[in-house]
Amino acid sequence: MVLPDGQRFEGLIAGVDEAGRGPLAGPVVAAAVILCEGGIEGLDDSKKLTAAKRARLEAQILSQCRYGIGMASVEEIDEINILQATFLAMTRAVEALCGSHGCSPDHVLVDGNRLPRWSYRATAVVGGDAIHGCISAASILAKEARDRMMKAAAIDYPHYGWTSNKGYGSAQHLAALRAHGPTPLHRRSFAPVAELLLPL
Repeated sequence: MVLPDGQRFEGLIAGVDEAGRGPLAGPVVAAAVILCEGGIEGLDDSKKLTAAKRARLEAQILSQCRYGIGMASVEEIDEINILQATFLAMTRAVEALCGSHGCSPDHVLVDGNRLPRWSYRATAVVGGDAIHGCISAASILAKEARDRMMKAAAIDYPHYGWTSNKGYGSAQHLAALRAHGPTPLHRRSFAPVAELLLPL
């Protein structure tokens, strides 16, 4: 594989991506994937894929590739901020990959422009989920896993529209926040939620 800086690298290469940095509610979820031999056809940035295609690709990735999934909770997001919580979820994803498959990647490609502080050899790749298949696969696993979490949470908290908005600040979500207040799954450090908690 040729890395973004032109360096050629052999060995086990893992892609890492996250889902859920921007929402007002729910955890941030990351995935790490080492692609199977020959890769998987049709991989792309998860946001560019239809729900049906993401589901099909997720099933292929889970059955054919080595992967790990990690998350950081709402409490951790509020305590250490969303950037550090994202790095924590990424670290947990790589640790899950190593723990469940008994392997350690020789290099990690991370979507974005910043890296967690970890011991792995790693490169940040802006727009990497549309460039490298291993990052695309990670973006699909992270999004699908987080979407399921938010749909499940919507059963307990039906007013906020999480089945469709997945915790992002849609008009329905913001209106429900004003009408019903925040739930335990809301990020109290995020401005729209924090403003509702201010004393009148």
